[in-house]
Amino acid sequence: MYRGGGMNNMQGMLKKVQKMQADMAKLQEDLKTRTVEATAGGGVVTVVANGSKELVSVTVKPEAVDPDDVEMLQDLIVTAVNDALKKIDEMTETEMNKITGGMKMPGIF
Repeated sequence: MYRGGGMNNMQGMLKKVQKMQADMAKLQEDLKTRTVEATAGGGVVTVVANGSKELVSVTVKPEAVDPDDVEMLQDLIVTAVNDALKKIDEMTETEMNKITGGMKMPGIF
């Protein structure tokens, strides 16, 4: 015999989805304030980026500056920035998994 339990389940599921949406919105705001640091060349180039994938700072130690090899310095900066962006993606995925339980949600982050 059907007792209408489906509606209660639907309401419960809707509440869970709404909470998840609110948690994800809060996480997005929180991630904007977090930073990651990455280095290249044994620490001669250091970059800091925030959770919005914006570069916050770039530090280049004097020993990394060789006027005869500017290309190496450019490569070190690219390497450090790419590493920072990868760390942001990993941080975002880890935090999202805490909310979604590992369930993949296309189009989010």
